[in-house]
Amino acid sequence: MEIFLDTANIEEIRKGVDWGIVDGVTTNPTLVSKENAIFEERIKEICEVVQGPVSAEVVSTKYEGMVKEAEALAKLSEFVVVKIPLIPDGIKAIKTLSKKGIQTNATLVFSPLQALLAAKAGATYVSPFIGRMDDIGNTGMTIVGEIMEIFDNYGYNTKVIVASVRHPQHVLEAGLIGAHVVTMPFDVLEKMFKHPMTDIGLERFLQDWKKYQDYMANKK
Repeated sequence: MEIFLDTANIEEIRKGVDWGIVDGVTTNPTLVSKENAIFEERIKEICEVVQGPVSAEVVSTKYEGMVKEAEALAKLSEFVVVKIPLIPDGIKAIKTLSKKGIQTNATLVFSPLQALLAAKAGATYVSPFIGRMDDIGNTGMTIVGEIMEIFDNYGYNTKVIVASVRHPQHVLEAGLIGAHVVTMPFDVLEKMFKHPMTDIGLERFLQDWKKYQDYMANKK
């Protein structure tokens, strides 16, 4: 499984990359607006740090505008993946961009059939939003399993990015299903490190080592 950070905060990204476990980043207009940064400059900065896929989203909802924005975004870095909303004009844009060799990420996916359309259009990634599905009483991870099954049935190369992740359990479930990528907020990544038995075990080891050092010091 690849791990992406869902953020535009450069310090969070640097920390995740420094840990050696972050493969890419996803952003959106909301995340970038929180950083008070110039959009194009922040995307280029993230690409330089990550050296891996960085999803940057178009804001146009019309085919011509999406293609124009996507071409401009793709020029920012070889690592840019253009996020396109799963609407008819978006699917048309994905088809065109795929032919041009521009990587795409079909976003705001809420059903397996939407994901199928994106894969047929040549999307590099599809992003089912599982947390938002959970929020309205559905089981978001069920959709991921169905998408994976469809893609396996027909040999699509499109990768599934599990998005709108709320907690580490979502990451675990995605891993058990075999999802290609999970993109998560930085705090979810931090929580994946934590287990009370790890803390207890480490504290015990350190206490025992201190006792050993005290014993050896008294023998001298």
